[in-house]
Amino acid sequence: MRIAMIGLGRMGANMARRLCRAGIEVVGYNRSKDIISQLADEEGMLAASSIDDLIQQLPSPKIVWLMLPAGEITEHHIELLNSKLSKNDIVVDGGNSNYQESIRRGELLKKNSIGYIDAGTSGGVWGLDNGYCMMVGGDTANVKQIEPVLKVLAPSAESGWAHVGPVGAGHFSKMIHNGIEYGMMQAYAEGFALLKNKTEFNYDMAQVTELWRHGSVVRSWLLDLCADFLDQDQELKDIAPYVADSGEGRWTVEESIKQGVATPVLALALHMRFASQDSDAYSNKLLAMMRNAFGGHLTKGK
Repeated sequence: MRIAMIGLGRMGANMARRLCRAGIEVVGYNRSKDIISQLADEEGMLAASSIDDLIQQLPSPKIVWLMLPAGEITEHHIELLNSKLSKNDIVVDGGNSNYQESIRRGELLKKNSIGYIDAGTSGGVWGLDNGYCMMVGGDTANVKQIEPVLKVLAPSAESGWAHVGPVGAGHFSKMIHNGIEYGMMQAYAEGFALLKNKTEFNYDMAQVTELWRHGSVVRSWLLDLCADFLDQDQELKDIAPYVADSGEGRWTVEESIKQGVATPVLALALHMRFASQDSDAYSNKLLAMMRNAFGGHLTKGK
């Protein structure tokens, strides 16, 4: 099987690696050429010099997977592919696009009989080794076409991926997933801040986080990541207490307003990220480090 991958950033490159290592041929294209050469040399990925070259290297029906930032860049490539692909070809958007945009893009491509799949993807920089959680929206026939790819990218062929509904359902579920992530991270950060500030007990933060990882009801992968980086640095003095929000949290809160569903924890977690730009709180340093640990998101130094 051969597919194309456009966007070889932190996640896209590792997804290409995982596919190549499983025997799926990947034709890769990226704005920066260095990563193309690296993946071609290290993994045997097929290099593309342009979008046209990428398309020419694909058999029909062609499958083109996008791993690009949400917004204008993804929109540009969808429009470009809409003009270059043919009937029964498939475009997969594995980025964090807004689900409403995904529904619109699906309708746009459908006019030319091009299939569209929105694949909410979670796993961050650890996905290469651990696999990715894939939340997939689209027509059943189109999803069936990419099923071998999903089985390789997921933690196993039987788990960690699912066809969750029609076009838009994949990115909607990923949006809610990320909203929940905001709340979980905020709860950990605030709890650890209380421990850190109880100076008379002089807690060993690494010890407590490691303790909670075993048998506790609050154990999770996020806690594992906290234990890892706190074991190296408990003070986080060189980390600026600035926590970015990449969009999905905002969209989740906007959706809760539309539905009239109370989501106070998710809303407050989002607002705490806004507040982090003006705060020197230890909790925000922890939030920044958690984002870096699971997703490779950059932290800001002081």
